[in-house]
Amino acid sequence: MKIGKIAAEVEKIAPLKLAQEWDNVGLLIGDSDRDVKNILVTIDVTADVAIEAKKLKTDMILSYHPVIWDGLKQVTTDGPGAVVYELIRAGICVYSIHTAFDAATGGVNDALADIVGIVNPEPIGDFVSSPAGEQYKLITFVPANDANQVAEAIYAAGAGMIGNYSHCGFQTEGVGTFLPLEGAKPAIGERGRLEKFEEIKLEAVVPADKVAAVVSAMRKAHPYEMPAFDVFRHYDIESRFGLGRIGALAGGEALSAIIERIKKVTGAKAIGIIGPQKRTVRTAAVCAGSCGKIINSVIAAKCDLYLTGELKHHHALAAKEAGITCLCLSHTVSERFALKNLANKLKKRLKNVTIRLSKKDTDPFNWKNI
Repeated sequence: MKIGKIAAEVEKIAPLKLAQEWDNVGLLIGDSDRDVKNILVTIDVTADVAIEAKKLKTDMILSYHPVIWDGLKQVTTDGPGAVVYELIRAGICVYSIHTAFDAATGGVNDALADIVGIVNPEPIGDFVSSPAGEQYKLITFVPANDANQVAEAIYAAGAGMIGNYSHCGFQTEGVGTFLPLEGAKPAIGERGRLEKFEEIKLEAVVPADKVAAVVSAMRKAHPYEMPAFDVFRHYDIESRFGLGRIGALAGGEALSAIIERIKKVTGAKAIGIIGPQKRTVRTAAVCAGSCGKIINSVIAAKCDLYLTGELKHHHALAAKEAGITCLCLSHTVSERFALKNLANKLKKRLKNVTIRLSKKDTDPFNWKNI
């Protein structure tokens, strides 16, 4: 299967439009026209993972963290681009999903929220636009006899799609007024005389990438020489996408029980605890990896529990002072468990491709009692 087709299936799970602006996602190494039979799934693309990939005759690595973060000035055998060099030399492609998978429905943060038991979790911050793109609303005013003609024209051009429904629009009766001036060629009425005419106010939603085409179709189908219309941007306040998840538990649950579930699902060997260690949790938040200032929103929401990968020292102090219990699993431990779900989803979509989870991708920390 071509990488381009594989990427299309991956994007159904983790749309790249959900990634943060600073992130580096998508096909980072390779040719989108390359045929792929074997995929290796990993959090990080390390030297050990690259060796593993070559041994397994891997065609493509699907990584969570980008193999290339910043601009590389050198791609040599012993520099910061050494892994990139080896992968290119071996003909192994790399596709990364990172914060796209963080924000996606059913992604890493939803998986963490599920472990904790958050009901109807909502994103916490670092919001991004819907992967479907921005939506607009077109409003125009049409003589009643021509309303259906104009409506069909804009629907054919891409307006009126809401979920699995097409031709979604609304029509309102009213009276329009206009005064044709010198040089006008009115389809209705006469120059120099104020006209009042029964019109239909026609409204329909339009995807951002279809606005120009829909307006053009409206103009062509409209009987007026100068049709009046408005285009407004639509702000969706219900379906927001962003990092982290926050919400309430169905009922109060002991922190100890939640910790046991975390250990079982993530395989965490150790947990860093900040704040009260014995409590009943009623509200909680989660954020995979390292989430920076998102902790401020968690504090403001007065959550009982915050589950994450790691916290900076001053963020940890702020959480402790606020009386929040924070559980830090280690950065990649808070993420790696979700790769199994990702691999299973891909196996259902990519029937003719072998998909493996890396065995060499591990937490860089070794936790020991001293």
